[in-house]
Amino acid sequence: MPRFNEFYLNLNQSYLFAEIRRRTKVYTDAHPDVRLVDLGVGDVTQPLPAAVVRAIHEAADDMARRETFKGYGPYVGYEFLRAEIATHDFGSRGVKIAVDEVFVSDGGKSDSANLQEIFAQDCVVALMDPVYPVYADSNVVAGRSGRADESGRYAGIVYLPCTAENKFQPALPDRHVDLIYLCYPNNPTGAVVTREALERWVDYARAEDAVILYDAAYEAYIVEPEVPHSIYEIDGAREVAIECRSFSKNAGFTGMRLAYTVVPKETRGRGADGKTMSLNTLWTRRTSMKSNGPPYVIQKAAAAVYTPEGQTQVRALIDFYMENARIIGAGLRAAGFTVYGGRNAPYIWVRTPPSIASWDFFDRVLEKANVVGAPGAGFGPSGEGYFRLTAFGSRAQTEEAVERIKTRM
Repeated sequence: MPRFNEFYLNLNQSYLFAEIRRRTKVYTDAHPDVRLVDLGVGDVTQPLPAAVVRAIHEAADDMARRETFKGYGPYVGYEFLRAEIATHDFGSRGVKIAVDEVFVSDGGKSDSANLQEIFAQDCVVALMDPVYPVYADSNVVAGRSGRADESGRYAGIVYLPCTAENKFQPALPDRHVDLIYLCYPNNPTGAVVTREALERWVDYARAEDAVILYDAAYEAYIVEPEVPHSIYEIDGAREVAIECRSFSKNAGFTGMRLAYTVVPKETRGRGADGKTMSLNTLWTRRTSMKSNGPPYVIQKAAAAVYTPEGQTQVRALIDFYMENARIIGAGLRAAGFTVYGGRNAPYIWVRTPPSIASWDFFDRVLEKANVVGAPGAGFGPSGEGYFRLTAFGSRAQTEEAVERIKTRM
C-alpha cells in the first residue's frame, strides 16, 4: 500500500472550528432543551444584497439560453469581474493592478492554504500569532514545520507574537525568513496595521528577499482614513507581496464561495539554479492546472457588488455587522471584561479572567451562558488568555448573547 503524507501527523489536534463544533455538539446532545447562541464561527447571517440576488437570477437565465450559455470559464476568472476588481478595489485608492494580476477563486481559505504550493519546502515561514489557523496548517502538511511543542508552537515556524502588551503589532523577525503571513484587519484580534508599520514590513521583505502573503479579507470594515486597505498602497510592495481578498464577509458570500488573489508580475521567486521567475507566472500555471474557475453565475453575482446599488447595499451590510460589534464590545466592557477589536474589524477579542485558559473559558461560557465563542489558543500560542466573538450574528442573537454573558458569567 502507498505511504500517506506523514506531515499530517504533525498537525495540532483537530482543526479549530471543527473542535468548536464537536464540543458544541457534545453539549447540545447532553442538553437538548438548551438553545445556544453561536458567535463562534465567522459565518454571516444577513441575506445577500438585492443587487447580487438580481444578478444571480439574470445569470441563471443566461444559462437557460443557447446564445448566452456558458460552459467552462477562464481558469483565472472572467475578465468582466477581474476588471471590476482592479478598477474599484485598487484603482479607486490610486493603486494600479493589471487584470492579468487578478486571480478569482472559490474562497479565501482555499487561496490562503494553496499559495504555499508555489514555494520550496525549505522556505522559512513567519506567522502572526495569533492568526487564522489555515496559514500554519497548510505549511505543516507541506513539511515546513516539524512537530509542535507542548505550547503548540511548531519548531520550524517563526512566530510573531501579537498581544495587548505590544498593541497587537508584531516585531520584525530577528532572523531571515522567506514567507511572511500578515492579516489586516486581523482575524482574530481585530487589530489594524499603521502605514508606518506596513512600510517596515515591506522594507524588511525587500532587504531579505522575502515574500509577504497579505490577507486583506476584512479591509472593507476599516473606518479610520489613515489605515491602509491594501499592502500595494506602500511603495515597493509590488515586488514582495501577494494579497488575498474575499467576498465572504463584505457581501455575504460565505455560502457562494468567491475570493481573489493579486500576484503582481514584479513579485519573484528563485530557483535552485539561482535564476528568478515571476510568481505571477507560477501562480497562473498552478491555477490552470488545478482550477476551472468559480461558476459563471457566482462571478456575475460578484460583479454586481461593484454597481452603485451593490456598493450601497454592501455598505449597509457592513454597517449592520459593525453595530453588532459595538453592542458586543460595549456590553462586555460594562460587564467588566477587557475588550479589544470591533473598531475596524468584525471581531471582538476578549481577555479571559485571570488564571482561566481560553478553552476552559470557552467551556464555561458554553455551559453558563449557552453562548458559543472561539478560544484564543486555537489561533496560536499567543492567543492563550483570550476569547473571540464575532459580529456576524443577527441583531437579536447579538443582543441576547451579550445579555446572557452579562447576567450569567
